Amino acid sequence: MNATLVAIDDAVWGIPLICLILFGGIWLTIRVRGLQFHKLGRALRYMVKNEKDGKGEVTSFGALCTALSATIGTGNIVGVATAVVAGGPGALFWMWIAALFGMATKFSEGLLAVKYRTHDAETGHVLGGPFYYIERGMGANWKWLAKLFAFFGVCVGLFGIGTFTQVNSISGAILSFFDPDKQAIAFSLFGLDYSWATVLGGLALAFFVALVVIGGLKRIASVAERVIPAMVVIYLALSLLLIVCNITAVPAAFAEIFADAFGFRAAAGGAMGAIIIAMQKGIARGIFSNEAGLGSAPIAAAAAQTKEPVRQGLVSMTGTFLDTIIVCSMTGLALVMSGAYIDPTAEGAALTVQAFQIGLPFLPEVLVSFLIMLCMALFGFTTILGWDYYSERCLEYLSGGNMKAVKVYRWLYILAVLIGPYMTVSAVWTIADIFNGLMALPNMIALIALSGVVARETADYLRRLKEAGDDEDAMEPYVNDPATWKSGAPEA
Repeated sequence: MNATLVAIDDAVWGIPLICLILFGGIWLTIRVRGLQFHKLGRALRYMVKNEKDGKGEVTSFGALCTALSATIGTGNIVGVATAVVAGGPGALFWMWIAALFGMATKFSEGLLAVKYRTHDAETGHVLGGPFYYIERGMGANWKWLAKLFAFFGVCVGLFGIGTFTQVNSISGAILSFFDPDKQAIAFSLFGLDYSWATVLGGLALAFFVALVVIGGLKRIASVAERVIPAMVVIYLALSLLLIVCNITAVPAAFAEIFADAFGFRAAAGGAMGAIIIAMQKGIARGIFSNEAGLGSAPIAAAAAQTKEPVRQGLVSMTGTFLDTIIVCSMTGLALVMSGAYIDPTAEGAALTVQAFQIGLPFLPEVLVSFLIMLCMALFGFTTILGWDYYSERCLEYLSGGNMKAVKVYRWLYILAVLIGPYMTVSAVWTIADIFNGLMALPNMIALIALSGVVARETADYLRRLKEAGDDEDAMEPYVNDPATWKSGAPEA
């Protein structure tokens, strides 16, 4: 089964999809004139400053935290570790490249999500995302592509990023802390022994997920706004402590990352192969982590209380910056500086724990293990919540707004959380990669097709901002005319 999954993964994440995602990011960067670089400061300010009188279900910061709850997850800890092990330190470099161009991709996703979203004035319910900007922006003839995206979105939530990978990684962290030698065996399955730490940890996680998921978007956003800042601060503090304490090793670590990224460390005949592997693993794991091009974040962005699509696009792109350029870099540097990624016996969460234990020898190993376990639990828990929201919205679109189907799906989602701890690490991440790639394909096609819309909306916003003397509150109002949509569908 693993061999079959790997073969499918290699086909999905082959050169064509990697080139499509990179080309899409580069093309959108050109169309918005490098906006992710010269407007990053403004985007970071907008991130914490909610817009006045905006229409939507949650604040812009709440929408960002919902997106970050799904984005900043175990991919930042376990995903980076698996990428560096499989693709070498050079995979980290390609994660950075994917993120820099991915910021333009994420900006475009957030912009289009708000422009083409639906809004029910009576209930206040908002629905938007790639399925609507495909249908409304590209035209009704492309509705099949929107349906395809929504189907893959449900699969990613139920079988990929949303459940199995997160729960499996959290269970691994709990096991490595409470019962690393597997002495308290609860049962055996398919020749593998499962500790009581895994069983009880999985049950507790499923219980807390159920408490939040049943409450819907507003409860998810409320939890995310409180948990996301705390967990990022804890993990960054631990990572910065490691870097400061090993500051002399930083230049060598960067040299190793760049040398490996361009195949300088490989034998002459294998240099190109080494580069391709590093690119494949780095870009695949980078997209898994920051989700730029995947089409998930715009589903949350569509619910933001905002009148300006470009403004929400700027807020959305900060998610990629925080996720990959900041958080993933911390994990990657810890792995390379400590040399832990060379150990063939460690995998997943255990590998990251080992890296921090090597880099912080003056701290008790049990304390380091506990802190990483805590970060893993918080990262994974919030990602589970965020992806439940994403996949519910995809199912709502597929079912034509059938909320009974959504309620049934919530229980299936909780059931998948219960199953997650008993999946193998390699199978879990391979399945997630496959569905990620399948989900990214229709979204990237739509982003490239609608790049002209993104360019026009961005130019219009920057013009109005300039005429208002850089004062957002004094800008002339944004006009979103449904008559310009190819499908001609007015807002509900």
